[in-house]
Amino acid sequence: MDILVIGGTRFFGIHMVNELLAKGHEVTIATRGKASDGYGDKIKRITIERTDGTSMRNALGGRHYDVVIDKIAYCSNDIKYAMEAIDCDKYIHMSSTAVYESNHANMTEADFNGFSKKLVWCDREAFPYAEIKRQAECALWQEYSDRNWIAVRYPFVIGKDDYTERLLYYVEHTMKSLPMNIDNLDYQMGYIRSDEAGRFMAFLVDKDTEGAVNGSAKGTISIGEIIAYVEKKTGAKAIIDKTGENAPYNGVSGYRINTDKAAALGFQFSTLQDWIYELLDYYIRKVGK
Repeated sequence: MDILVIGGTRFFGIHMVNELLAKGHEVTIATRGKASDGYGDKIKRITIERTDGTSMRNALGGRHYDVVIDKIAYCSNDIKYAMEAIDCDKYIHMSSTAVYESNHANMTEADFNGFSKKLVWCDREAFPYAEIKRQAECALWQEYSDRNWIAVRYPFVIGKDDYTERLLYYVEHTMKSLPMNIDNLDYQMGYIRSDEAGRFMAFLVDKDTEGAVNGSAKGTISIGEIIAYVEKKTGAKAIIDKTGENAPYNGVSGYRINTDKAAALGFQFSTLQDWIYELLDYYIRKVGK
C-alpha cells in the first residue's frame, strides 16, 4: 500500500513507520523537515507546515494515497487542512482517550460521540489539550462523515524512548526525595507501551473498520503502586506534599480502557503488569547512574 504519514519521526511514530516498512508498504513522511530520522532511503519525504492550510494543499495536493496516518492533528483546523489537501482511501487520526469527558472503568468508544457537542473551528492554542482533541474528532464526525476515517484513542504512551519523561518523573523524585504534589495517588490508570502503540496504528491500515477505536495495555496501575515499587527496589522514601512540585499526571481520575473493538479486529494488547516493572527498573538504573 502507498501510505503517507504526517509526522512519524519520533517516539511511537518511529515504531509505526518501521512496522509499515517491515510489512512492505511504500511510506512517505510529511514533516517540517527539521528533525532527522533514521529511515535512510527506505522512505520518501515531503516538507510541510502542518498548521498552514496553504502549505498542506501545495505539498500534498494532486496525489492519491491508499492510507494517510496523521500523527500530529491536534485541533479541528488541523483536520480541515488535511481533509482539504489529501486524496486518500482511508484517513487514520491520532486521537486520545483525553476526549472522554468522564473517566471510569470500562471506557468504550461510545463514551464520546463527536456529534455530542458543537464543532468549533479552532487552532491548537484555543483550548486545553483535551478539548482541542475533542474538537478534532468533532470535525471528523460532523464535517467529514462521508470519508473513511479512524480515530485511534490512546491513554498515556510510555516506554524507554518516552521524550515526555512523565513516568521517569515519579522514579527520579522518589529516589532523590524531591517533594511531589500528587492529587491522584490511588487512582488506577491505564497505559500503552510505545512500540505497541506504533504497531497497532500500522495494523489498522488494511483493516475494515471505521470510527473511533481504543488502544491500551490490559490492566491498570496507580501512581501509589509505582512509587511503592521504586521505594522497595531502592530503599528511598518518596516525599508527597502539597507544597511540592505538581506531578505530571495530576488532574487525571481513575479509568480503565475497553479494547474489545481492537480485539475483534484481531489485535491483542499486552498486559501492563508484564512489562511495567521492567520499565521502572530501567528508569531506576537511569536515575542511579
